[in-house]
Amino acid sequence: MKLQAWTAVAGALLAGLLAAPLQAQRAHIGAHGGYNFDRDRGLAGAQMLLPIAPSIELYPSFDYYVATGGSLLAFSGDVKVRFPVAPATDLYFGGGVNVFHSSAGGASATDTGWDLLFGLESRRGVTHPYLEGRSLRHGVSQFQLLAGLNITLY
Repeated sequence: MKLQAWTAVAGALLAGLLAAPLQAQRAHIGAHGGYNFDRDRGLAGAQMLLPIAPSIELYPSFDYYVATGGSLLAFSGDVKVRFPVAPATDLYFGGGVNVFHSSAGGASATDTGWDLLFGLESRRGVTHPYLEGRSLRHGVSQFQLLAGLNITLY
């Protein structure tokens, strides 16, 4: 058999193995609020959870920090790994890239770094409350605590 045929067979087998678990997975959207202890700022944001595998999710999020005299936004592109710890409750860990964009008085700056996150989320029903800690690594390290709610998309 030629290499292209083997590649097609391997791709079909992989798609078949992953299709059943992914059908049980669902995407989520949600909102959160929190506090960045090192910047001494409150924040509000939104996130989306997109299943990649049964216990792995793509986790893009956005934060708007309450600031006077300017604006501070953050965008994160993370991957999250879930571990069931009790019925309908998951512990999770993850990380990825984090970008800060600040502007004040007509000047703006962008700072790219990375983050690590951990949290606990209820998986009961259609809405899923969660509590999350996030360590941001830029020029200086920062820590923020978030609480939010994810809603299952059908």
